Amino acid sequence: MMSSPVELMGNLLEYVLNFHYANGGFFGLLRNIMHVKVVIPHGKTANFLSLIGLLDDRKELDSDITHGNPMYYPALSIMACKTVYNNAANNQAVIEDGVLGIQKLLERLYWKGRHTQVVMFRDKGAGHDTIVVCFRGTEPFNLNDWCSDIDLSWHEIRDIGRIHSGFMKALGMQSDVGWPEEVENDSYTGGRNAPLAYYDIRDTLRTLLRKNLDTRFIVTGHSLGGALAALFPAICFYHDERLLLDRMEAIYTFGQPRVGDETFGNYMNLNLKKRGIQFHRYVYSNDMVPRVPPNLVFKHFGTCVYYDSRYQSSIVNEVPFENYFSIWGAIAMRKNAIFEILRGFVMGRKYGEEYKESWVLFGMRIIGLLIPGLPAHCAQDYVNSTRLGTVHLISHHFHH
Repeated sequence: MMSSPVELMGNLLEYVLNFHYANGGFFGLLRNIMHVKVVIPHGKTANFLSLIGLLDDRKELDSDITHGNPMYYPALSIMACKTVYNNAANNQAVIEDGVLGIQKLLERLYWKGRHTQVVMFRDKGAGHDTIVVCFRGTEPFNLNDWCSDIDLSWHEIRDIGRIHSGFMKALGMQSDVGWPEEVENDSYTGGRNAPLAYYDIRDTLRTLLRKNLDTRFIVTGHSLGGALAALFPAICFYHDERLLLDRMEAIYTFGQPRVGDETFGNYMNLNLKKRGIQFHRYVYSNDMVPRVPPNLVFKHFGTCVYYDSRYQSSIVNEVPFENYFSIWGAIAMRKNAIFEILRGFVMGRKYGEEYKESWVLFGMRIIGLLIPGLPAHCAQDYVNSTRLGTVHLISHHFHH
């Protein structure tokens, strides 16, 4: 397979980085060698992190952001988005065993199709019962994910608009029949011909929501996962999934690319408003992904919460340098990349040890001088934004 050399290179890189990380860095490794206590990482254990996880290894929610705080669910969402890049054992350790600070987790569902991965967990406490549906973003060394990202062909639905085909296929669209309301069972969960994320998630939510009239749910995702999170309610609207739409509280996306044309955006804004569903699209500084594909045809929708490199937020119609390929934008982004490198040296001292940037992230910041906007797409700055950014601009209302 063409993806094998790329995946092999990625696996090797992640193993080397985890070997370094597990032994406490260079000096820790020397100490462990002297004491014959070298730690050998294993790819399926909870301590083994993906490249995304190594860029930011925080596992716990900010203790100052508790349920009732308007930033609780955005903060919980981005931590889930970061975690879902890691393996199943890590997901269980971080989410099910309560490291995220969830008071009680009743269900944990780890769904992995051929090209799409989803984690669903339940955040339940006094006065609230919320299921979180989290789509994984683009894995750096997964060519199938990249093929979904760069497939710029359209799928048009009458009276709804034109939508990015690559994202629709990743969500479960059938190339021959599109989006029928019902399909055969999935080969991953019971015999379907293809992994169909939308249908499996929908069926699971139907079952869980019928068990408890007070249960609500939110949908979230980072990068490609943000695109899938944005499209999930679109298909619910298309199928008129009343149970799900009545219980869907909000969608939170981070570093989400554009997914459809202006007609589709208008369709989504109209139906989100009609149903009272919040859609908050978070963009950090010069993140390159929300600026693609070009906005000549592709358009964003929902409420855009923009954070600058000092983590100050504002509600905007469109971010600065709305298209990635811009001469003036390239200059400004490189200047900002230098600022972010320098900022990384003082983050831990200014805000606390948990904000100290890893040497892996420092390396990514250096790459940002060559590819501006790439480090800004990492989860680290989105986590920082939800914790350090101003919060008075938006209000996240829940029925609980």
